[in-house]
Amino acid sequence: MASSSAPIRTARRVDRFTYAIRQVVAEARKVEQAGTKVRYLNIGDPNAFGFLTPPHLIEAVERAMRDGHNGYAPSPGIPAAREAAAADFTARGVPLDADRVLITSGTSEGIELALTAIVDEGEEVLVPSPTYPLYTAVLAKIGAEPVYYRTDPDNGWLPDLDHLRGLITAKTRALVVIDPNNPTGAIYPESMRRALIELAESHGLVILADEVYGDLGFEGPVPAMAALAPDAAIISYSSLSKAYLAPGWRAGWMGIGRTPRLDAALAAIKKLADGRLCSPAPMQYAVTAALTGDRSHQATFRRALAERAALTTARFNEMPGMSVVAPRAAFYAMPRVTLPPGRTDVDFVLGLLRATGVLCVYGSGFGLPAEGGYFRVVFLASLPELESIYKDVAGYAAEFASSNE
Repeated sequence: MASSSAPIRTARRVDRFTYAIRQVVAEARKVEQAGTKVRYLNIGDPNAFGFLTPPHLIEAVERAMRDGHNGYAPSPGIPAAREAAAADFTARGVPLDADRVLITSGTSEGIELALTAIVDEGEEVLVPSPTYPLYTAVLAKIGAEPVYYRTDPDNGWLPDLDHLRGLITAKTRALVVIDPNNPTGAIYPESMRRALIELAESHGLVILADEVYGDLGFEGPVPAMAALAPDAAIISYSSLSKAYLAPGWRAGWMGIGRTPRLDAALAAIKKLADGRLCSPAPMQYAVTAALTGDRSHQATFRRALAERAALTTARFNEMPGMSVVAPRAAFYAMPRVTLPPGRTDVDFVLGLLRATGVLCVYGSGFGLPAEGGYFRVVFLASLPELESIYKDVAGYAAEFASSNE
């Protein structure tokens, strides 16, 4: 049988798809193959740094498996998990019935379901700069356009409202708000949240409130955005990944605001959820255990993160040619290095990796300009390890600064 020798072409949408947090690992593998130990500060996985999943969550999943809950679950999620998430939303000031909650394969799937349900090809979604690259990756898949709104490092990485207002067009469908923020660790004050809600409501936009780090504010849990306006068009997200230390379980939940204006979106999201069958069934039983059980591990985790954030802030601000805005939540910081003329953030990050084995992610992977010199670090490693890492970063930064002199 004759066969063609021509390679199978790929879809054009793939050319638009980027996810720097994962893609930078390919360079790290080359460095490892050359014999250098790589210290991975690119992915926010608490388990990889010794922060372990609470035992009562593991017990809930194990019990579910042993009790035979290994088949398909209902597409929107098992009733107990949806009810627990609805009760948690309600306790946080966001009154929701379980029917408006879906259990998803992590927050990532919930975001993709919502964007696919409400945004058509060629329409626009407002995303912060810097952003979490999942949003731009999903928009590339569905043929929609990300429009970056500025957040200001000189103002604690808060959104620039004037810039945001000027970006809204007839094509704008949604506003993404990541608060507490990945990649900067910022927390928005109530006045900023109210302004964002008012802006979205006045233009008929849906807010996607990404609150995965809501329980990881260093001074305690951060209030839910939708609590300020329960009848606004807000879709809220959380998961077991970060505050419950179980990222690999892919167990998240989304709450579609109670306003009837979101009824069609809710129906569309459920329809799309049917098409993917269900999220992993045994892990859904841990949602109830997490939201109704002991959360004391979070206080310990927050203290550990606050210590690491303080060290990170101090060390980067001590380095010549470096600066960083102190994070207030989560486990990320976005330092800035002064770049020599003609150099980019990619040059710095890849050079740092090859010289020291320290792997960060360049700021342009989060939608920042490559000439800005920003890069993201994950500060989950132990304090002694971070001290060693930051010493190496400082040494390389000095070499990098002098390389063009």
